Amino acid sequence: MQPIKVMTPSFVFLGEIDDYESLQFTRRFQRPGEFELHINLNKNNTETLQEDHFIVLSTNKVGVIRHREIKQENTEQLMVRGYTLQGILSRRITVPPDGEAYDKLNSNAESVLKHYVRQNAVDSISSRVIPNLIMADDQGRGPVVEWQSRYKNLAEELEAIAFTSGLGWDIVLDFQQQTWKFEVFEPTNRTVSQNEIPPVIFSTHFDNIKSHTFIESSMGTKNTAFVGGQGEGANRAIAEVGESTGFKRVETFIDARDLEEAVNLTTRGNQKLQELQKVFSFEAEILTHGPFEYEKDWDLGDRVTIQDQKLGITLDTPIPEIKEIYEPSGFRLEATFGKSTPTLIDKIKKSISNTIL
Repeated sequence: MQPIKVMTPSFVFLGEIDDYESLQFTRRFQRPGEFELHINLNKNNTETLQEDHFIVLSTNKVGVIRHREIKQENTEQLMVRGYTLQGILSRRITVPPDGEAYDKLNSNAESVLKHYVRQNAVDSISSRVIPNLIMADDQGRGPVVEWQSRYKNLAEELEAIAFTSGLGWDIVLDFQQQTWKFEVFEPTNRTVSQNEIPPVIFSTHFDNIKSHTFIESSMGTKNTAFVGGQGEGANRAIAEVGESTGFKRVETFIDARDLEEAVNLTTRGNQKLQELQKVFSFEAEILTHGPFEYEKDWDLGDRVTIQDQKLGITLDTPIPEIKEIYEPSGFRLEATFGKSTPTLIDKIKKSISNTIL
């Protein structure tokens, strides 16, 4: 069993636990992950599993306890769950600068990501600063994005920017400096279509995946948008985005009345259409004794190649989510490749994010 260290947000060590019943720890590349721990309440150090305490597997695998539940069956069972350390940014919203309607930025994606974190959780007024949170150096990575935000959930804005740019982000512990560092990551290309580093291929043919589910879905897909800006009736600014025609053309309307300049309507339309692309998703249990070692040969966010010879599928795709499962029977890995289908919560969040403030 993977030992779990329990500590306070200020790095006070409270104890270690390694005799739990099960732990599921889900890592995500572009948004907060989650965890769920089950343990007999009578075991050592369970009293340390309190709200806002950290469970630590490694510097980049940290969970924040947000829920405790005790069930009496044959014995008292404690279940705790919460989000990964990235989730602390969901405690902030994006507040515009004084006198401004929006916090606007036109820069590379990494700088945009770090700007919103800095403005709302690091270099803000004292009541909004998150203690111990610092910024990694800005390396100016990613494509140029034009973004504006106004009273949006910070973590959800970071997810949207990361999805648009292809970058990932995380908050990593630094035990020596006793800080939490916000970092941005570029995905590593390990597909067969490149020849700079050894490729990583997941396939039943290579005996490195077990059970798997493939989803190809155009439900909810849109490829053409009319984007409405400011103005009323016939005087309202409208931009058309997308080049599909005939039977393949699927239209939608995007309300972008919040944009002050009509020139930005095309950018907004392209960003929204990217969210509405066709879904290719491949979920699989990874065999840990396969030829590729987790966190050495491949890791979260990498682009790899997926093959299923029976279905005739070959995909070069990122790994946006990995679930680590620790149980007495052994360690298991489940990975999501490509874009997962939206959940009800995702749809609700998207609906809220489209609300004009």
